[in-house]
Amino acid sequence: MPPEIFYLKRKEDLSVQIRLLLLKKSKLGWGRFFVMAGIFASVYLLLNAALGYLIATLILTIIFVRLVYADIDNKNSIGHSMYLLQINDDELTALTGNYQHFEDGTVHAPHDHVYANDLDLFGRASVFQYINRTTSEMGGAALAAWLLNPAGEAAILQRQQAVKELSGKTGWRQQLQAYGKEKKIGINTKERLQYWIQEKSVLHHTAWKLLQYLLPTIMLTVIALNIFDLLSNPVRNYFLLASAVIAYFISKKVIPIHYQVSKMAEELSVLSNSIQLVEKASFQSPLLQQLHSTYIIEKGAASGELKQLKNILGRLDYRLNPVIYIPLAILVQWDLQQVMALEKWKKRNQQNITEWFDSLGKLEAISSLATLHFNHPDWCIPVLKNEHFSIQGNEIGHPLINKNKRVNNPINIAESGELMLITGSNMAGKSTYLRSIGINVVLTMMGSAVCAKSFSLSPVQLITSMRISDNLEENTSTFYAELKKLKTVIEKINNNEKVFILLDEILRGTNSLDRHTGSVALTRQLIKHKAAGIIATHDIELAKLKEDFPGNILNYHFDAQVSRDELFFDYQLKEGICSSINASILMKKIGIEL
Repeated sequence: MPPEIFYLKRKEDLSVQIRLLLLKKSKLGWGRFFVMAGIFASVYLLLNAALGYLIATLILTIIFVRLVYADIDNKNSIGHSMYLLQINDDELTALTGNYQHFEDGTVHAPHDHVYANDLDLFGRASVFQYINRTTSEMGGAALAAWLLNPAGEAAILQRQQAVKELSGKTGWRQQLQAYGKEKKIGINTKERLQYWIQEKSVLHHTAWKLLQYLLPTIMLTVIALNIFDLLSNPVRNYFLLASAVIAYFISKKVIPIHYQVSKMAEELSVLSNSIQLVEKASFQSPLLQQLHSTYIIEKGAASGELKQLKNILGRLDYRLNPVIYIPLAILVQWDLQQVMALEKWKKRNQQNITEWFDSLGKLEAISSLATLHFNHPDWCIPVLKNEHFSIQGNEIGHPLINKNKRVNNPINIAESGELMLITGSNMAGKSTYLRSIGINVVLTMMGSAVCAKSFSLSPVQLITSMRISDNLEENTSTFYAELKKLKTVIEKINNNEKVFILLDEILRGTNSLDRHTGSVALTRQLIKHKAAGIIATHDIELAKLKEDFPGNILNYHFDAQVSRDELFFDYQLKEGICSSINASILMKKIGIEL
């Protein structure tokens, strides 16, 4: 089923579901009203019949409580369905080429990277924004790390399998995304939990474990004896005072713990629901099975443990309500009970908590790539080649250009030492072609589908030098900034590292003579070290190196057609050296008299 049809049908089904849930909400509201009226009526009518009043009130109260909980569940279902409706609406919007409503990953953009800035990996209208469907900070960080760091062959193949499997589980992916939208799980929460788990308990002495049971037993016994007139009120009051003093002492020790782990209940609830969804799923690919196994622990499931932690934190929050907290603190040492429960939980799960967060992040990253694959059934899963170096593909396009406007092109570099030299007119498509190849190489190296009919690649480190700008803060000129990038290229090829190089207009910051001399020297050095790459240039003379290196230089070009002093571009890659020049026409158009 085409993605557009799938999302439209899902929207229709969810709209019907939401209408039914809203109708149920209205019925539950009226039900609570009538039950409450019945409770008041029973109090009024059966006031003199104690037993009848008690039974009627008890039954109606039980019904009322059940209706309240049913309404809470229904409200949660409405909220979850609304998130699912939004997800499908967002996907339909993204399919039209408008994807700016997704997070753009600016926080993950590196200051200095070998290809991130040149390929628009982060920021508005970026590759990250186009792909990203993560909802947690761990998911966003995992997706960014995969974009920035090429994986090894084994990891790529595992991710490809996982992506293909999850692309067929769109409903499951959307459920995971909808849970995440309820509350963003932050890395800060993970770090706070890690710090708390590693920290030594403030009530670690064995005596506190004894007092946990002894103090409540004493106080409840005292209260019982006082009720049956076996203990006088003054004695009872002395015990209450002593218990209050102990509770105050414990409270002072608990305040730092409460501050450290408080306000995480909502995120833990989302984490628990997300993990429970993973636990119930069945996966075939090794990577998904591995991530799934993270949540299957010795004494149960991770989601259950997180629900327990959430409940303990909720009970600890009673200390924020003096009306409830003070009686509980005096009678049963409430803080002590909850701290001891936290310590037991910590002991059971201290080895697991970090993996729970990290595995969810990886699952969200895989889910993002699976959504990309589902949204573009015409894209292919690339094939990895063992030999170095080879890159071949047909109908390769720029992923961020709408398919209705995108012009696709091939690539064929069969072995190391081959360099594509692309000459061409201004605005004819050289830079876009380089970025198309570069982005699809990055997608391949992270385990994703690529924007191509077919694509094969030897695992490789990509290096680019395309978008160079000066840096006033570092007092760096454009020319020097480019030299820094080229230095990285030279160091890697001199070390015989497996790299694929994309260069756009080499040495643009110097005069034409030095530029040509330097470009020729660099190209010869790349050939000498059997480097593979693509060089886009306006320097037609550079393409004549094919005469000296017929087995290494592959000449291609983009050109423009002129009709009545108007330029037309077809953006198609063609073999050979470009012979058309469009700069003079453009200069005439702005009024320069040539």
